[in-house]
Amino acid sequence: MKTTVILCIFMLMMSVNASDRVIYGEDDRKDIFNSPEAWQEKALSTVALMKSSTLSNAANGKLKVGGSNYGSSYNLCADEPFRNQTSAAFCSGSLIAADIIMTAGHCVRSQSSCNSTRFVFGWGYYTPNDDLTLVDALNVYSCSSLIVSEEDGSSGADYALVKLDRPVIGYQPLEIRRDGVVSSGDSLVVIGHPAGIPTKVSGGASVRSVASGYFVANLDTYGGNSGSAVFNEQTGVVEGILVRGVADFVYSNGCRKSNVCANDGCRGEEVTRVDAVLEHIPQ
Repeated sequence: MKTTVILCIFMLMMSVNASDRVIYGEDDRKDIFNSPEAWQEKALSTVALMKSSTLSNAANGKLKVGGSNYGSSYNLCADEPFRNQTSAAFCSGSLIAADIIMTAGHCVRSQSSCNSTRFVFGWGYYTPNDDLTLVDALNVYSCSSLIVSEEDGSSGADYALVKLDRPVIGYQPLEIRRDGVVSSGDSLVVIGHPAGIPTKVSGGASVRSVASGYFVANLDTYGGNSGSAVFNEQTGVVEGILVRGVADFVYSNGCRKSNVCANDGCRGEEVTRVDAVLEHIPQ
């Protein structure tokens, strides 16, 4: 659990109990422009989940993105990566059909919470100088209906599917694993919004163990990554949905630093297996 008043307030504002995350070994998070081209393309089909109140009308078909300074709102130490970026997303998601987003169940628990959520494509640094204070209104989608939302602590299930208000234009659905199950040792990549900041691609991870309905991996993820698509690095298919993990931060000299575990240390991050969701996903 988060232990600071600042973060508790932030999470209440987000209206979701996003689970904690952590860094394993080296910090593998990269902005999109620093990532391999194949993963840049997959990043196009991932989304930031933002509250409707985070976005406001601007001129020329744009929406202004609110949020807060990541470093200030989390009281980060001066050497923390990305500390000057904006934190505006409360969860992450991925496009898995023309008008369907897949995310974590604790991110969208009800039709009411779905109605107040906006699904924002393209909120990431495709060049170092991108202006992310504005997004194209055409890249922002609303919830038409909550297809399913499951959050079962006993089984490890934690997933949701959202039907958007219209088919997505300009972005391709991601390929998901339709047969078989991920294996221990498989290499992984996760794409999402750690601590709510712009899209990050993070590789250098692998599956530690596979359980019924979920698997455990050493992914570098934070709160805000909840709902992120977790990919098989070799095949490029989506293997699951990032849902739970170890505490993000530790205190050091009055500020907060990323919690760092050995690659084989701590308990690992938990990922809902995509086969747990397949019955709800159209062919």
